[in-house]
Amino acid sequence: MSAVEDRLAELGLQVPEVTKPVAAYVPALQDGNLVYTSGQLPMVDGALQATGKVGAEVAQDDAAKLAELCALNAIAAVKSIVGDLDKVTRVVKVVGFVASDPGFTAQPAVINGASELLGKAFGERGAHARSAVGVAVLPLNAPVEVEITVSVQ
Repeated sequence: MSAVEDRLAELGLQVPEVTKPVAAYVPALQDGNLVYTSGQLPMVDGALQATGKVGAEVAQDDAAKLAELCALNAIAAVKSIVGDLDKVTRVVKVVGFVASDPGFTAQPAVINGASELLGKAFGERGAHARSAVGVAVLPLNAPVEVEITVSVQ
């Protein structure tokens, strides 16, 4: 087990199996020393954990937990490509999408759920550039979606 997986285990988390794509794409791919994940939804064992708009049907704190789950699924997608998560030299970029009620403006706080998990998992290698974007709707009516780019050795 990698040091990254050991840190996740200390948090009571385990890298899951890669979530199967819901359309015509792959969960992740490598180009040179970069691994790009597709957008990851808050799925557990193939089941979406919540639906609806953040700020209406989904509370901000619950959405942040869902963003953490998306990040965990993104870590699984990276692992499916590189095998050993200790090969990750940097989390380069995180892009988070939040299906938002029109009056909701705390998208960065929601995506902090993903960013904070990546920091705990990868330590200083987890510091990253980021975008947190509010959108009208996401696939399957998911409240959040997260994609990451990492560099590997």
